[in-house]
Amino acid sequence: MRFAVSLLMFICVASLIGTVLPQNQASNTYVDQFGPFWFALFDKFNIWHIYNSWWFLLIMAFLVASTSICVLRNAPKMMRDARSFREYVRGSSLRAFHHRVEVVSPLAPEAAVERIKGWLGGQGYKWKLRVDGEGMLLAAKKGSANRLGYIFAHTAIVIICVGGLLDSELLVRAQVWLGGKQPITQNMLIADVPESGRLPAANPSFRANMLIPDGSQSASAIVSVDDGVLVQPLPFSIKLNKFDIQYYSTGMPSSFKSDVDVTDHETGKTFSQVIEVNEPLRYKGVTVYQSSFDDGGSKLQLLAYPLAGSAEKTFEVDGVVGQPAKIPQLADASNVQIDLTGLRVINVENLDGGQEPQAKDVFEHVASVTGSAAGAKNEHLRNVGPSVQYRIVGRDGQAHEFTNYMLPMTLDGAQVFLAGVRQSASEPYRYIRIPADANHSVAEFMSLRAALNDPSLRAQAAARFAQANANDEGQRPLLQKAAEGALESFAAGGFNAIVSKVPAAERERVLGFAVPMIQLSLAELRDIDRARHGWAPLNEAGADAGRWTQLALLALANLPDYPAPVFLSLKNFQQVQASVFQVARSPGKNSVYLGCIFLVIGVFSMFYIRDRRVWVWIRPTAQGSEMLAAMTSQRRTLDFNHEFERFKDAFKRLST
Repeated sequence: MRFAVSLLMFICVASLIGTVLPQNQASNTYVDQFGPFWFALFDKFNIWHIYNSWWFLLIMAFLVASTSICVLRNAPKMMRDARSFREYVRGSSLRAFHHRVEVVSPLAPEAAVERIKGWLGGQGYKWKLRVDGEGMLLAAKKGSANRLGYIFAHTAIVIICVGGLLDSELLVRAQVWLGGKQPITQNMLIADVPESGRLPAANPSFRANMLIPDGSQSASAIVSVDDGVLVQPLPFSIKLNKFDIQYYSTGMPSSFKSDVDVTDHETGKTFSQVIEVNEPLRYKGVTVYQSSFDDGGSKLQLLAYPLAGSAEKTFEVDGVVGQPAKIPQLADASNVQIDLTGLRVINVENLDGGQEPQAKDVFEHVASVTGSAAGAKNEHLRNVGPSVQYRIVGRDGQAHEFTNYMLPMTLDGAQVFLAGVRQSASEPYRYIRIPADANHSVAEFMSLRAALNDPSLRAQAAARFAQANANDEGQRPLLQKAAEGALESFAAGGFNAIVSKVPAAERERVLGFAVPMIQLSLAELRDIDRARHGWAPLNEAGADAGRWTQLALLALANLPDYPAPVFLSLKNFQQVQASVFQVARSPGKNSVYLGCIFLVIGVFSMFYIRDRRVWVWIRPTAQGSEMLAAMTSQRRTLDFNHEFERFKDAFKRLST
C-alpha cells in the first residue's frame, strides 16, 4: 500500500503538469515557448502527451497491480473480521481495555444477560453469547460495514484506473506497436491513405476529430498519434447541413451548433439531429461532441500591392483558406509561398485609448487591438470588420504570420488600416498603421511608397523642398542634395538607415533635423505623385494633408522591416464555415462511473460508519453476579468517548 501511495503521488504530479501545460500542441509551439534545449529535454519525457506517455501508463498499470494485490490480500481477512464477534476474548483480558466498566449486581447472571441483550438490541448491536463454565461472555458489534468502505474505496481506484487505461491511447498504440499500423505524416487525401494508416472500424476505443465544412459529408475521423495521424472509419456518415453560431456583444461566441444528417452504413437509414455543446450525438456506441468550429475553405479575393522597388502595379490573388497560393507576378518572389490560414468575419476590438506609433520603433504594439476585448467596457467595443490571416515562407525558409484588416478603423482620430505580423503563434501581433486615402483604401499610400523608391521622383521632391525652404539661391543646391540623400536613405531602411552611421550621442540631434525635412519632402512627393496620376490636388480633395503625411511617414519608416514582398488587402470573400467534432468510443466510461459509485460508497462507509464492539463478562457470585464490560472502536474519537459514557451509565443502571 505504501508503494501504491507513492505511485499515486507520481500520478498527481504528472496530472498537475498535464493541467498547467497545454497538451497535444504542435512541436514548434513548444520550441517557441521553451527553446530548443529544454524542448529536447522535456521531449524525452513526452510531457506534451503526458496522459498517453509510456511512463504514465506504466505507473497506472503498476498502481492497478499494486492496489489489486492489496485488495486481494486484505479483503478476505477484513470480511472474516467483519463477520466475527470475537467471542473468544478472555474475561481477564477485558481489564486491559481503556474503556471499561466493572460493577457488582444483585441480579442473577441470566437476568443480567437478558437486560443487557435488550439494551444492545435497542441500540442496533448484534450479539452472540458464549457460556464458559460458570461464566458467560456476551460479544456484540455494530458498524461492521465500515470494513466494506476500505474494500470499496480501494476497488474503486482499480476500476477507475482500468477505465482510464481503456479510454487512453493504449489500445491504439498497441495496434501501432504490434498490429503493423503506421501513422501518416505527409499530406494526402483520406481516400489515398493505405491500409496501414487505417484503424479497424471495430476499434474498441478511440478519441478522434472530424472537420466537416458546410454541405460536406464525412465517415472518417482522424486520430493523432505522435507526429502523425491514423484514419478511424465510423459505422455511419455525417453530413453538415448548416452550422449556426451566435455571438456576444464582445465578439465571443455565445453558442454554436450543427444541423446534421446521420446515415447508417449498415441499414442505409438516415435521420437528422442537432449537435451542440453538452448535447452530443450518441449512436452505435460512438459519441460525437460539438468541439469547436473552423474555416471550411472560404474563397478569398485578395489585392496584392508590391512592396519592393518602384513597382506599383497591383494584381489579384485568388485563394482558398487552408491551401497555398502563388504570386508569380513578382519576378523575385517565384519561390515565395503564401499559406492562407484563416478568415475572421467578425472582429470586436477595444478601440479605447490607442497610442500613436513612435518613429524610433520598428513596429508599434497596438494594445487596443492585440488585447482581449472580453474585459473591456461595451461602449469601447467595435466590430472592425473582417480580417484575413496568412503565412509567408520566404526563400530562406523563414516563416512569418500576417493579419490584415479589410476595412479601416479610426485610431487617435485618424482612419488607418492595420497590418499585423508575428514570427510565431506564441508572440503577439505587431502592427503598422497605414493611413487610409479619400477612397478608404491603401492605394494612395502604396503609390507614395512606389514613388519614394523612384530616384527621379525623389529628385523632383527634393528640388521642390529646397525651393520652398531655402533662405537664398546659394543654399538651395545644398538643401536639395541633403533632402535627396535623406529620402534615399529613408526609402532603403527607414530612420534606422539615417542614424546607423551616426554616433549614439548625435542621433537625437540628427533625427531632429532629418525628420522634419523628410516629412516636408514627402509632402512634396505626394503632390507630385497625385499629379502624375491625375488625382485632384489636396486642397480640392479636402484631405488633412499634414496628418495623413505624418501617418504615412511613420508607416514608411517601419515598412523596410515588414518581412513580405507584397501587401495583401482583402477585396472580397465567400465564407465557408466548418464544424469541428470530437468523436469518441469510450468503453471505459461505464467503468469509471462504476468506480465513482464505489468510491462514494467507500468514502462514506469509512467516514460515517463507525465500527464498535462491546464485550460483557458475567460471573455468578454469592450475592448475585459480577459484571465486567469493555468497549472499543477503530477510531477513538470524541464521539466514541461520549458513546462510551452513555453505555457506562446504561450498564450501571441495568445492573441494579
